[in-house]
Amino acid sequence: MLRPFPPHLLNDDDDEEEDEPREDRRHKDDGEGELGMPAGDKIAKLYFKSRTVIVAGPINDKLAQRTVSHLLALAEDSDKPINMLISSPGGHVESGDMIHDVIKFIRPTVRTIGSGWVASAGALIFVGADRENRFCLPNTRFLIHQPSGGIGGTSSDMMIQAEQVRLMRERLNQIFADATGQSIERIEKDTQRDFWLNTQEALDYGLLGRVIRSVDDLE
Repeated sequence: MLRPFPPHLLNDDDDEEEDEPREDRRHKDDGEGELGMPAGDKIAKLYFKSRTVIVAGPINDKLAQRTVSHLLALAEDSDKPINMLISSPGGHVESGDMIHDVIKFIRPTVRTIGSGWVASAGALIFVGADRENRFCLPNTRFLIHQPSGGIGGTSSDMMIQAEQVRLMRERLNQIFADATGQSIERIEKDTQRDFWLNTQEALDYGLLGRVIRSVDDLE
C-alpha cells in the first residue's frame, strides 16, 4: 500500500534496537551484511560484481537508504547497467520516491525486473526505469492504486494532511501517466480502487516493457 505518512505520524519500532550492543545486533542480521548484501566476503564481492540490487519486502526508510547506498556505490564503480530485482507489497510513498528519483539520477542505466509482485510503492520504484528497461519474470503481478492512510490529529492538521494526500495523488497520477503513456484521466479512474494487472495486461497498459525468462534475455 502507498502510505503517505507525515513524519510525526511515523512510528519506528526499531529505534529501541539502536540502544542494544552492536554485537547483539549482529546476531539479528540473519546473515545480512553491508548494503543488505549476504554476509561473507566472497558472497558479498560476487553480489556486488553482479551489479544487481534487490528490493524485496515492504518499502520503508531503511530499505530506501540501503538501496540508494547500493545504487550510488555501483554507479561510482562503473557506468555499466544495473539490474534491480523488485518484489514488494508496497509501503511508504516518500521511500519509494527516493529510490525512484535516484534510479533516474545516477549515470548507469537501471533495468528494473519485477518478480512475484510489484505493488503500490513497488510499482512506483519499478517505473523509475525507462519503459524499454522495465522487465519482469513470467509469474509477476502488478498493482497500482491511490495513496491512503496517515491522517490524524487536530481538525486543522487533518485538513492539511488531506490536502497533502490529494497533491500526492495528483503527482503519482502524473508519474504513472508519463511512464505508461496513458492519460491522466485513465490513471485516475483505474486507481480509484486496487488495479491489478498480469504480465500481458501490464504490457498492454505500458507499465511493462518485456517479459523475460532468463538473464540471457537481458543481453
